[in-house]
Amino acid sequence: MAYEKKIPVDLDCPLRLTMSLIESKWKSCILDELRSGKPMRPSEIHKCLPEAAPRVLDIQLKEMVEDGLIEKTIYAELPPRSEYCISQLGLSLIPIIDLMLQWGTEHYDIFEKKYGKAD
Repeated sequence: MAYEKKIPVDLDCPLRLTMSLIESKWKSCILDELRSGKPMRPSEIHKCLPEAAPRVLDIQLKEMVEDGLIEKTIYAELPPRSEYCISQLGLSLIPIIDLMLQWGTEHYDIFEKKYGKAD
């Protein structure tokens, strides 16, 4: 059973609309991994984000396909395999992700104070 939002998306607010597509913890990271355009198998995505629970990643991949951010290709072979690649819509979010990466780098001291130094 898919997660259903309790609060409807505010169609009058472009910021909330954008956030509704990338608001979960891993969606921006998945787009970042797929940014090169090279298709990736689910297991490759899982390896890139080992701290993410496989079930959570699978749910978020499914949602991203439904939202048109990524595309899934299923190959009719035995055993069956699938690959994900970023869509044009997903690519349009990369500049936003780049700005988020830049902001996080520039304000790293905030995170050090809050969470301590990285290992």
